[in-house]
Amino acid sequence: MSFTGTWSTTMQSPMGSRQAKLTLAEDDGNLTGSIAVEQGTLDISDGSVDGVSASWKASIQQPMPMTLDFSATLDGDKVSGTVKLGAFGEGTFEGTRD
Repeated sequence: MSFTGTWSTTMQSPMGSRQAKLTLAEDDGNLTGSIAVEQGTLDISDGSVDGVSASWKASIQQPMPMTLDFSATLDGDKVSGTVKLGAFGEGTFEGTRD
């Protein structure tokens, strides 16, 4: 199993539900990619993979500048996890491979 691919995701946060397209590439424990959201496309940074677990960060500017800190678990063609939302606490997300 690999995180590599394109994922249709939904994030639940204190600000409501958000849809995003997550594109990931796994290479020898490193994870790169992007997240396409309503405001545009965000590059991910600090991505790493350990088996079926992964983590990465993405910086946003709207509604205010902050870094989103993702932790994910892979289960076949499904991904799920949590995202730290700076001062807004934590949310969850889940998605399926396109």
